[in-house]
Formats: sequence, C-alpha cells, structure tokens
Amino acid sequence: MKLENVAVVSKVGNKDSEKAAKDVAKKLLEKKATVYTISPVSVEGAKQMEELEEIQNVKLDLVITLGGDGTTLRVFRNLENETPILTINVGGNRGILAEITIEEIDEALNEILEDNFFLDKRTRVTAVCGDKEFPPALNEIYISRANLTKTAEIEIKFQNDTVKQKMDGVIIATPSGSTGHSFSLGGPILHESLDVLIITPVAPVYRLASLVVPDEKIEV
Repeated sequence: MKLENVAVVSKVGNKDSEKAAKDVAKKLLEKKATVYTISPVSVEGAKQMEELEEIQNVKLDLVITLGGDGTTLRVFRNLENETPILTINVGGNRGILAEITIEEIDEALNEILEDNFFLDKRTRVTAVCGDKEFPPALNEIYISRANLTKTAEIEIKFQNDTVKQKMDGVIIATPSGSTGHSFSLGGPILHESLDVLIITPVAPVYRLASLVVPDEKIEV
C-alpha cells in the first residue's frame, strides 16, 4: 500500500500524545509521504491544519490516531469516506479501539507498505432529522425526549415491524458501540464485523429488551 497522503491526529491537550504524533510524522516524512498534522502539532516538512475538519478536503491513504478512543471517534466523525485508520493508544484511558502500541509503529508502517495487513471494516450510523443530516457515528446515536419532565411515546419502525411505547429515549448502536451506553442499559455485546444495528430503549415504562436488526433504515 502506498502511503502518499497521511494525516496524524493527536489527543487534544495531551503532551505525550502530541510528542508521539510529532515522532510518527517524522517517520512518515522519512518514507517520502505527504504528512498532515493538526494544530498545535507542527513538524517541519509536514502540512499543518488548524482544525480536524479540514481532513475532509484531502484524499488520504491513511489516518493515524494517537490518543484514546475519544480521539479515534473524533476522526470517524470527520471522515465521510472509507479512509483506513491506524489507532494507537497514547494517553488514553481505555483504548478499546487501539490496534497497536507506540512501540510497534515502525513495524506497522513497514507491514502496511508491504501490503501485509487487513482492513477491519466497521458499521457506522447516520441520523437524518428533516433536511438535516448529522455526521456518521461509529458507536451510537441517542434520541432523547423533548420534554425532560415526562416520558415520551416513541414509535420505532424497522423493516415491516413497529414498536410503540413510552420511554425516555432510544439508542441506536452499532456493533462497535455495543460495549458502550447500550450495554450499560442491558444491550448485547456483538462482534464488530456484524452488519446489524442495536435498538436499545432508555427507561421504557414497560420492560422492552434491546432489538438486534439488519443494518437498514430505522424510523423513530
């Protein structure tokens, strides 16, 4: 795999992550790649972007994240295409989405250049409300009641089925997000490779278990 255009993204406000991002950017420059960093990370020879959103304007071969899961999720929200992401846990709390450690970066880059790797594709979910389309989410989307003083009657339509009940809200989670908020509310843990979505009711008046449905249109 050719690494012609690579973005390096660090955890916001974390000095260890920013230092690691600089080191990785230098390694990529040595391999003759065009490297993009995000402010405040600046490396001689690399192109600095002021905001992460600017990566949408560049055709990238790879994005390398150095931080925790939050850093990786920020990148996912700003990628509209299927750009590969190499995640490295530096300064993060859990790093569930991390693929390698910072000590393995040299070996990982060499393996990528030699096409000795595989792509782990993940399902994302996008919400549309009226004419507004929200950025794609890797983990989940939460739809809350409008009036916080009382429960709402929420109707959920998927395929040829309809579920209608009073509840505080509903979470639409991907397999990647199945270990997050959905799981805390009793939802199942699913393998990331499954092409499905999880519908998890939030505080329903009557017991209503999570539903696992095909990755198709869901109306709420």
